[in-house]
Amino acid sequence: MANDEIRPAVAADVPALKAVTDAAYHDYIERIGVVPQPMRADHAANVAAGKVFVTGDPVIGLVVIEARLDHLFLDSIAVHPDAHGRGVGRRLLHFVDARARELGLTEVRLYTNVMMWENQKIYPKYGYEVLGRRVDGPYDRIHYRKRLD
Repeated sequence: MANDEIRPAVAADVPALKAVTDAAYHDYIERIGVVPQPMRADHAANVAAGKVFVTGDPVIGLVVIEARLDHLFLDSIAVHPDAHGRGVGRRLLHFVDARARELGLTEVRLYTNVMMWENQKIYPKYGYEVLGRRVDGPYDRIHYRKRLD
């Protein structure tokens, strides 16, 4: 696999999915006061459901997406910290847009914790607009959407 190819995850990727997700989200535990939801994900179930796509060999980035009736939900995006600054996140976000279009969906939605302020700078640069803020249990989240042409 070319290092920038994005492919569906397979069961053998599950340990790498956990490792990349944990590395990407670990520093947020102290900041937000709880374990970020992506670190609690059932990676094996998500892979079996066809929701996970990865890049890198070994895996350095991933997205977890789910087609809904009127949008594609970007449940999680993770890039290993060692791969930051190499365009991995950008490629994954462009993949999500392309996937939504392939599925005939005209919108991508996601949310991020209010304490993950880095994301609040990134998503608008990629065309996402704020829909609102909601608290769900211990998670205080900003919800975004991106309308696709």
